[in-house]
Amino acid sequence: MAEKKKFLLRIDENIHAALEKWAADDLRSMNAQIEYLLTQALKNSNRFKTSSSTESDNPPQNEPGGN
Repeated sequence: MAEKKKFLLRIDENIHAALEKWAADDLRSMNAQIEYLLTQALKNSNRFKTSSSTESDNPPQNEPGGN
């Protein structure tokens, strides 16, 4: 597994409380919940593709000189 980057995140206390409750409801840590939400937002905006979706989105190209 790739090493994860660390950074400080400053957020409004009301957002923190809502995220904390949402994470608990989904049985996730706050960190996992934030990472999940960011991943979903990136996928929805077509700014992030997983390796499996990248492979299916980009079919293999024909070899030069073929057909």
